[in-house]
Amino acid sequence: MGVRMGISGVIGSVGLLMALQIAVVQAADITPPYVVPLGSDGVQRATITLDSYAYTPKHVIVEAGKPVELTLTSVTTIAPHNFIIKELSVEQDVSAGKTVVVKFTPVQAGTFPIYCDKRLWPMPSHRDKGMEGTFEVK
Repeated sequence: MGVRMGISGVIGSVGLLMALQIAVVQAADITPPYVVPLGSDGVQRATITLDSYAYTPKHVIVEAGKPVELTLTSVTTIAPHNFIIKELSVEQDVSAGKTVVVKFTPVQAGTFPIYCDKRLWPMPSHRDKGMEGTFEVK
């Protein structure tokens, strides 16, 4: 005995799935910013996970004038990523499944976009698919 679904049932199901995806994305966007602690040696250290089109945490807050050490870990198995904060001259490639440490000292306060500009031609870039975040310097 088969189940028959008319076109309106299919459209309704697709609409429900899209609403659920939007709800999941919105829930992911409400995570609080991560305030990077200052170590006893004066270095601000944080680990950022690079996954399929996402950074975790996606909003990082540091203090200006103090060294920052970010451990970037890609948990993807095929796609390489990068970590770019153009205004702070930070650009680091991270191969699939690898970990890289990037060190810099932000001197200028402000809120800057983090993003991955990798892409497989002719597909949209990872940033276009949502791989972006915020780096805040206070």
